[in-house]
Amino acid sequence: MNFRMTITENLKTISSELPEHVTLVAVSKTKPIVDLMEAYNAGQRVFGENKIQEMVDKHEQMPKDIEWHMIGHVQRNKVKYMADFVHLIHGVDSLKLLTEINKQAQKHKRIINCLLQIKIAKEDSKFGMSPDDALALVKSEDYLNLNNVCITGVMGMATFTDDMTQIEYEFNTLKSTYDQLQTISNERTNWQTISMGMSGDYKLAIDCGSTMVRVGSSIFGSRNYSN
Repeated sequence: MNFRMTITENLKTISSELPEHVTLVAVSKTKPIVDLMEAYNAGQRVFGENKIQEMVDKHEQMPKDIEWHMIGHVQRNKVKYMADFVHLIHGVDSLKLLTEINKQAQKHKRIINCLLQIKIAKEDSKFGMSPDDALALVKSEDYLNLNNVCITGVMGMATFTDDMTQIEYEFNTLKSTYDQLQTISNERTNWQTISMGMSGDYKLAIDCGSTMVRVGSSIFGSRNYSN
């Protein structure tokens, strides 16, 4: 099937299934500009990339009313390349990374919104903090001294499995972590986002409390990783 012909249709179908309070992040990693522009012309304005350089390149070539979300693992030495435009960084998993984001945001006189990535999957390959570490970070004086970042929620990636019971358990773990964190209110937090759910499980994620889903292949078709 030529998905390039159906990106608009796929977006329309998925968008019609989402409640009003759920944001759709179109995961456009490895996809060419022509595909992203079809989604853009269909009304999509929120795009997610997992490599900073690819996001920078696309940002330079595409309309400036797009919200770019960094959804992949972030290397501290590359934060500077996206600090002037990134809308939301999903994968924040340490105070060191937050400190670097703050430093680079300060240079551009911006406050960058971030999500704490919580490790909910059993797989060792998945990044993320424990719920206890996330609570400790948000309460810490070191974090409160960072004036150019704001934690607006949490992100999690479920185990890659067909066992929907396990995935539901992991989503519920993320939701309960969010509920705990939400009780901590200070000038560096603005709780509003639970980023969980991808092409294969976003409906379940929404049932479990997701307010932001990251959907790629169901919009753009399967990816080509040969590049």
